Amino acid sequence: MKPWEASPASLKKLKVLLSERRSKIKLRTALLQQNKNYANLKSIGLDRKLIKMNKEEIALLSHHIESLEKEMDLVIKSDGELSEKSALMQSIPGVGRVLTWMFLAKTENFRNITTARKMACYSGVVPFDHQSGSSIRFRPRVSMFSDRSLKSVLHLASMSVIRSENDLRSYYLRKVSEGKNKMLVLNNIRNKIIHRIFAVVNSGRNYEKNYQNNLVCP
Repeated sequence: MKPWEASPASLKKLKVLLSERRSKIKLRTALLQQNKNYANLKSIGLDRKLIKMNKEEIALLSHHIESLEKEMDLVIKSDGELSEKSALMQSIPGVGRVLTWMFLAKTENFRNITTARKMACYSGVVPFDHQSGSSIRFRPRVSMFSDRSLKSVLHLASMSVIRSENDLRSYYLRKVSEGKNKMLVLNNIRNKIIHRIFAVVNSGRNYEKNYQNNLVCP
């Protein structure tokens, strides 16, 4: 057991703003899909009017999303600890603002989830064995209680990182050339990104590609 600590005001604001952003994005995604369906109304002459209304709503939502993102940046800049950890995380290839916001919010600024392994389980990156007795075994799969929104953003980060020149891209290409399943390799990259985030936050040092631990003998 550990004593409960109230979240700082800046972290509470970040959580609320992040929730609002997610809600607005869902609405915008639905409107974008709806916009495609309006093309089928051309025969009755309603397509242009509805598409125009739809585009206005999408533009307004996009403006609101941008405003929320600017507000989150201001909240982080106003808090020295959040600002420092945000900068550390974004020194890692593939880690952008959205993933940074989510890590700060989901981990309670790394106070509730304190290890990369726990975070990997929470975000649905690590599959669990399913076994009954000594003879019945099922294919390992991720927990149904994992955070799908975080996993989705981690997936986007992994897709981003393999498109640029870095060691994770080299790792991806090497494993795929060896015949490994692409999604399995991407999942491994998601896991590596999580471990790198916790490494830089715990060390207080920006990510270094060729970092050498001075305590390790050559």
